[in-house]
Amino acid sequence: MFKRRFACCLLLVVVLGLAFYGLTTAQGVDQVDVLTFKGTVAPVSAQYISRGIDTAVSDGAQALIIEMDTPGGLDSSMRQIIQKMLASPVPVVVYVSPPGARAGSAGVFLAMAAHVAVMAPSTNIGAAHPVGGQGEEITGTMGEKVTNDAVAYIRTLAENRGRNADWAEEAVRKSVSITADQAVEMRVVDFVATDMGDLLQKLDGRQVSTNFGPRTLRTKNAAINYVPMNLQENFLHTITDPTIAYLLLTLGIWALIAEFNNPGSILPGVTGVLCLLLAFVAFGSLPLNWGGVALILVSIVLFILDIKAPTHGILTAGGIIAFILGSLLIFSPFTPPTPAMPPMEAFRVPLWIIVVMTAFSAMFFMYAVGAGLRAQRLKVASGMGSMVGVTGVARSDINPVGMVFAASEEWSAYTEGEPIGRGERVRVVATEGLRLKVVKA
Repeated sequence: MFKRRFACCLLLVVVLGLAFYGLTTAQGVDQVDVLTFKGTVAPVSAQYISRGIDTAVSDGAQALIIEMDTPGGLDSSMRQIIQKMLASPVPVVVYVSPPGARAGSAGVFLAMAAHVAVMAPSTNIGAAHPVGGQGEEITGTMGEKVTNDAVAYIRTLAENRGRNADWAEEAVRKSVSITADQAVEMRVVDFVATDMGDLLQKLDGRQVSTNFGPRTLRTKNAAINYVPMNLQENFLHTITDPTIAYLLLTLGIWALIAEFNNPGSILPGVTGVLCLLLAFVAFGSLPLNWGGVALILVSIVLFILDIKAPTHGILTAGGIIAFILGSLLIFSPFTPPTPAMPPMEAFRVPLWIIVVMTAFSAMFFMYAVGAGLRAQRLKVASGMGSMVGVTGVARSDINPVGMVFAASEEWSAYTEGEPIGRGERVRVVATEGLRLKVVKA
């Protein structure tokens, strides 16, 4: 009986010991998740960062670090990210990195919302004044509304994190920008870290406040888990660049025109449809002016009409003008930005890209129209019409009818001029059914 009880106690001690060892081992392996975000704040980046926060929560990470280099972006995407950050039970660290990076416009708001804000050496933060879709100043009452809305929002974020709310307001109202060292001195960010290792060392032991209570970070020996963009996010992030979206639209137009000009080619048609679909997917994430898109589509119609019913280049000239205007206006809204989008980066297609694509479009369609006009001037290459101008030999007297040998065949022929004797050379000047009208050659 004693041996049995002893064996049971020993087994219980072993099981508890193994469980305790497993628990302490699991607790001893700390981890931080790292996102690398470079580019504009847009729906794709909002999706990526939101997914990263969810991943950090499920991983039980000590912190989520967002390596950030952004000139700004869309207000709606910025607010989506900030709402996710504020609700995160895992501390979010915004790290403006690598050296030379910036946190501009919407990036300032993201830094203010972070539980810990850090900058690498030779980086800068600021210039968060609201602007329009092309970087233009918003004037009048609308400008005041947009600016005041942005000021109220950034002050709330800064005060909530114990940062310099007065400087944050200045960044919005006057577009001030400061270096990393100045940001630390003015309590805009928490500290400067030279690299990821230095960042983890300085984060270790730091206490932060989340909506789920205070957290003390254990990051000194934490494992680093990089969470990259997935395939879908990478692809969408690439095509939502304004220049890429514009090129997709233009190439799609060219491919469809090539298909219309050569029906049944299939490949140009499929390519054109895919390019246009991808362009419109990208446009869904950009501050688009549909008037500009309409002008580009009108240019397509004019080009096609000039190919199908040539007007000696008049419609092509109109298409080129419509194409240029559409290219210039495609990311330039007719109406001022609403208060829903304060910190927006300038979205535009470089002028040299517009010039090059317009020149190529003009050459492409002028060649297509020129080919159509040249084809109209050519003589008919088949049927009885192809016999006009052919020379032959009279096989009998033609007065006014007879037989001729032309184009390796014998034909019934007639003449309305002087009679033609047998053996004389003749030239076909017209056809009538299957009979040739001839004259002496």
